[in-house]
Amino acid sequence: MIKIADNIWVFDGESVCYFSLPHATRMTIVRFDDNSLWLHSPIKLTDALIHEVSSLGKVKYLIAPNELHHLFLYDWQIQFPEAALMGTAQVVRKRHDLEFNAVLSADFSPSWPPDIDYLLFTGSPAMEEAVFFIGPHARLL
Repeated sequence: MIKIADNIWVFDGESVCYFSLPHATRMTIVRFDDNSLWLHSPIKLTDALIHEVSSLGKVKYLIAPNELHHLFLYDWQIQFPEAALMGTAQVVRKRHDLEFNAVLSADFSPSWPPDIDYLLFTGSPAMEEAVFFIGPHARLL
């Protein structure tokens, strides 16, 4: 766990195989004022990681920003069933085994605090990508 701001951490995960090449994994966690946690691209879940994440607050949002960031969502959803799972339309179509609470679309309206802004990049036949950034009114840093 690497703390990059008062309420923002990154966690490096195991490499995964992608088109026969190793691909690094990384999860970002943001903690809001109410102690809820927003997890971007959840990595492989371990007992140690459950302990570390739980020490930061309550997992409330699980975010899959594109169709490549889905490998570990099932375990996170089982471990934190009260967390809202959100992904792009491509992720939702790809993972029929998961229960998504919202689709990250162009007209998506986030239920999390306004600290994090959102934009959907579309137009590529290969992939759409949800990107997130600290908004102008954020108190996270």
